[in-house]
Amino acid sequence: MKCVLMNKNTEVLVADYDDGLQVFTRIIEVKNINYAPYILKSFYMEDDFNNNPFRTNLSEWFKGRGIPSWRDKLDLLLHRLNIDTPSELLDKAFGLSLSDQYWIKPYESDIKYDDINFFDNDFDYSEFLEASLSLNSKTIKKEASLKTPNNTTDGMLKKAWIIENGTRYLLKGGYKNEILQPFNEALATEICKRLGFNHVPYTLDIYKEMVVSKCPCFINKDTELITCYQIKNDMKRYDTEEDFEEYIKKLEENGIENAREKVENMYILDFIIMNEDRHLNNFGIIRDINTLKWLDVAPIFDNGMALNINYYDEEEVVISGHGRLFYEVKSFDDIIKIVRNIKRIDISKLEDIVEWFDDLLHKYQNVTKMSDRRINRICILLNRQINKLKAIIEEAE
Repeated sequence: MKCVLMNKNTEVLVADYDDGLQVFTRIIEVKNINYAPYILKSFYMEDDFNNNPFRTNLSEWFKGRGIPSWRDKLDLLLHRLNIDTPSELLDKAFGLSLSDQYWIKPYESDIKYDDINFFDNDFDYSEFLEASLSLNSKTIKKEASLKTPNNTTDGMLKKAWIIENGTRYLLKGGYKNEILQPFNEALATEICKRLGFNHVPYTLDIYKEMVVSKCPCFINKDTELITCYQIKNDMKRYDTEEDFEEYIKKLEENGIENAREKVENMYILDFIIMNEDRHLNNFGIIRDINTLKWLDVAPIFDNGMALNINYYDEEEVVISGHGRLFYEVKSFDDIIKIVRNIKRIDISKLEDIVEWFDDLLHKYQNVTKMSDRRINRICILLNRQINKLKAIIEEAE
């Protein structure tokens, strides 16, 4: 299939795409490389744009827009949706997303972005929501519409985009039988709100006797999220704390104000809630897709893998105490050292946050069936981290 990779209304390149193999077999013409997905920038050569690394990474980028193979209960989701592979969903709605404005246009088609994008146009999400988050969903009818941004959601958690009063919200459940993730998102929101950190606000909702987190889309039709993973090829790699410094330098070079403090805030939050999964795809920057200007650090999002979630045992307390700093797994006590001026944090604003979280967990206890013992241990961990941060602040010169 001959097609055009579009960035909103800008033609990026013309290529042949094999939907059977799900790869771009030939790049025919590059029209506007500056408007291509940022991750492709380092592979582009003007005198040989059809080179294998560029074409291969274009295919990998497009495939990566689909639901990943590690999505929780993926086989059940595919069965319910009546499809064989996640990549089939990419062809249902031109590869459109709610994280950016890229889409695949058939070469001779006169279809317009304004007519199909999911920021302006409503979409039917009921079938996907049912298939993704319901415990007892049936296989959907073959004629059901799968033209939704749910076809391009990443991550391992079961999730679905919905529309309420014109706003796009992402619902996320827990992982397998774990139910703490949504509550961790709500806790992160409360901490960020109290400390003044820019963040995506998460609330809690109940979908078919399941507690889910709910957050609004923080991208609009004139912006895109560029993750650190996409930016990393433009940065020298050290496998030390210097990777953090390189990233800050990159943001400052592109005009982002107070970049260091904003990224530090994310790691301060990670320290408080013991977020173990700050990988390179859940932080980044927001870019204007019309001017290509880097606007700001992305608000803090995706904080569910926290509070020792992978190590809980009713009979034993096992504390991980490790998070991620770029390419390294490090102790939270080491990660917090990247913050240059920790005294700027007013820890008194978190004075009753443990009690707040305890109340929240007990409020939904009739749904989650979480034991009093586990709630108590979770709150002890949170209290411990807050006290450790308080001591660090007091000891800082």
